[in-house]
Amino acid sequence: PGPQVFVKCHFDYDPATDSLIPCKEAGLKFMAGDLLQIVNQDDPNWWQVRGLLEGRAGLVPSQLLEEKRKAFVKRDGEVAPTSGALCGSLSGKRKKRMMYLTTKNAEFDRHELLIYEEVARMPPFRRKTLVLIGAQGVGRRSLKNKLIMSDQARYGTTIPYTSRKPKESERDGQGYRFVSRGEMEADIKAGRYLEHGEYEGNLYGTRIDSIRAVVEAGKMCILDVNPQVGGTAGTAEFVPYVVFIEAPGPERLRAMNRAALESGVATKQLTKADAQRTVEESSRIQRGYGHYFDLSLTNDDLERTFGRLREAMDHLRVQPQWVPVTWVY
Repeated sequence: PGPQVFVKCHFDYDPATDSLIPCKEAGLKFMAGDLLQIVNQDDPNWWQVRGLLEGRAGLVPSQLLEEKRKAFVKRDGEVAPTSGALCGSLSGKRKKRMMYLTTKNAEFDRHELLIYEEVARMPPFRRKTLVLIGAQGVGRRSLKNKLIMSDQARYGTTIPYTSRKPKESERDGQGYRFVSRGEMEADIKAGRYLEHGEYEGNLYGTRIDSIRAVVEAGKMCILDVNPQVGGTAGTAEFVPYVVFIEAPGPERLRAMNRAALESGVATKQLTKADAQRTVEESSRIQRGYGHYFDLSLTNDDLERTFGRLREAMDHLRVQPQWVPVTWVY
């Protein structure tokens, strides 16, 4: 046997609904996030695999076949599966390719075609960053602060930089680091920021060296960032553990907001429309960036969600971890 290859799946697959598979009974059903061991890749369209969790073996579409399927959105007719062969090649009518505008379909380009990701099993090791991703108003900041307060020797976070002028009561390094707009623009251009944005004419951002400073102090750096940043943080340098904080239903969201207002934690009341927007944004993030997430937690109760997050952090210290192969080799 050659070297063992393992992949993490980034889409759901059910052979029962696949019109291309030559033999539905031979197919292996899986969900996004499942781990597979590739046994044979000789056929360009169908891989023979074994599921790591249940140990069941079967056929799954190859990376090439699934890329074709995702790119050819409209078909002239269903493609007939090859009869007689277990791993036959594609035949049938030619497919018509739909042209799409890149700007309009940037989401398609960036996310849809990540199908399988090669992973390697590592013994327990210290992740340098914890990235919290979620819709605005879903409780990321509360969870970040609770985690830091629960163990300040283990967790830390960065101080954001801004080009705005400090208020009278503000001191540099408390809440924000204040720099000139020119300096900030030059550093953004030089790639020194993990993320940045503009609000009311002022720039705000997270400097990469501020993350390094937290890590070098021996702490796990907690970042609550934009979803697309979850990907850029996903490098061998920062080895992030990415947690998606999912919104509960709109009614539960408003009930939590009312409780936060009463306890003085929140100051802004959520309207019905606000809650609906948060839920819709949460679904959009999950669809577009789900392949980055190591863990998803629905925040329907802050204390319970915090408990589950802390439990996951403790497991990282003792359990083997599956990570992108690019982090290892």
